Amino acid sequence: MLTDLPNLLTLSRIAAVPLVVALAAIGHPGADLAACLVFSAAAITDYFDGKIARFRRQLSDFGRMLDPIADKLLVGATLMVLAGEGRLGAFFTLFPAIVIMLREILVSGLREYLAGVRAGLPVTPLAKWKTGFQMGALGALLAGDPAARLLGIGFLHVTAIGSVMLWIAAGLTLVTGWGYVATGLSHVMPAGGVPVSSLPQGGSSGGRSKEP
Repeated sequence: MLTDLPNLLTLSRIAAVPLVVALAAIGHPGADLAACLVFSAAAITDYFDGKIARFRRQLSDFGRMLDPIADKLLVGATLMVLAGEGRLGAFFTLFPAIVIMLREILVSGLREYLAGVRAGLPVTPLAKWKTGFQMGALGALLAGDPAARLLGIGFLHVTAIGSVMLWIAAGLTLVTGWGYVATGLSHVMPAGGVPVSSLPQGGSSGGRSKEP
């Protein structure tokens, strides 16, 4: 089970976290570019591990547990190292970073509660867009303008692009986050005002669910 390809991809995402942090902390354009590449490769595994697990029918409780943990470790560590190194860019980008971190904590709490009542949070198409903008923004901010100049594409202003994408991700985070709160509340107090503890508990759908 541990050596199944989907689980190995998920574990590689966790293994990439200290490498991304170490490279980003060096403060050299070459290291920044390497951090961006490692982060991007790890983000891509987030897409393929679930696809491969469903295709090969290698779904497991271990994978379902580990997948959202790996996502949060990668995103949380990257946001913290960018904030600590003062590389979140212009446009007050610290604020969308805070929104994204708080949303991750909120979703974790909802997932923990809903697991107790054998329910789940469905992944919406908007949440997938949020993830795409979020990962793209963090990759761009890790690279930054120095790495872009190293590649001869400094005219793209990569840091500004990453800052704008992070704001978009934060906006989508608020919208999807409210949707997940509403879903959680519907399980706490369904229609009719009957507490969920007095209702029969139904099983959640199987499969390796992606983090909303």
